[in-house]
Amino acid sequence: MCRYIDFIGIFTYICTMIAVITGDIIHSRSLKNQGEWQVPLKKLLNEIGRSPQTWQIFRGDSFQVEIKQVEKALYYAFRIKALIKKIKSIDVRMSIGIGTKDYTGDTVMESNGTAFIFSGEEYDLLKKHRTTMIIKSPWAAFNRDMNALLKLSLIIMDNWKTNAAELADLMLNNEQMNQVEIGNVLRIAQSSVSERQKRAYINEIIEVEQLFREKLKNYL
Repeated sequence: MCRYIDFIGIFTYICTMIAVITGDIIHSRSLKNQGEWQVPLKKLLNEIGRSPQTWQIFRGDSFQVEIKQVEKALYYAFRIKALIKKIKSIDVRMSIGIGTKDYTGDTVMESNGTAFIFSGEEYDLLKKHRTTMIIKSPWAAFNRDMNALLKLSLIIMDNWKTNAAELADLMLNNEQMNQVEIGNVLRIAQSSVSERQKRAYINEIIEVEQLFREKLKNYL
C-alpha cells in the first residue's frame, strides 16, 4: 500500500512491500475428489487471511494469495508445496511476486500493483522456465540469487514422496518440535524421523527459507 507521509512538513511517498503468490495444481484432474487438495489448501490460506479479499481459488485448480508479511512469502510457498506433495500424483506450480500494492479491490483478483504484476508475469512463464517455483522482485541481484537457490531446492522438493512431504509440512509448521515429538505425531521412531529428514534434506530447505528472510531485510 502506498501513501504520503508527512516528515516535518515534507510529504514523502512511501510504499509498503507485499508478496503475491499465484499458482496452480499440477495433474489435479487425476484426483476424483478435488476436495482432497482444496480442503487442506483452504485451511492453510485461511491462516493468511480471508477469502476473497486475501485469497481466491479460480479456474478450478488455480489460486492467488496476498501476503502482507512479505518476509513470510517463501515460508508459505514451501508450506503449500509440502501440503500438496502429501497427496500422491499431484504437485503445484507457484510464482512469488514481491512489490507494491497500489489498488485494493473487492477481491484479491481485482487488486493491483507491482507485486501482482510480477507474480502474474512469472506465472505465465513457469512452463517456459521448466520450473515449479520462481521469485520476481524489483531487485535483480535478489532475484538472481534466490532463484538459483530455488532451482537447487526444487531438485529436492519436486521429488518428495508423500512421507517426506508430510514430515516437511510438520516441521515447517512446528519449528520448535524435536525429533521425538515429531515421531510421536507421525507414529514413527525417532530414528525414522532422522532418516527421513536426511533423505528429504528438510533442514537444508528450512535454511533456504531463513536465508530468504535475511537477504530480504537488506532490500526492504
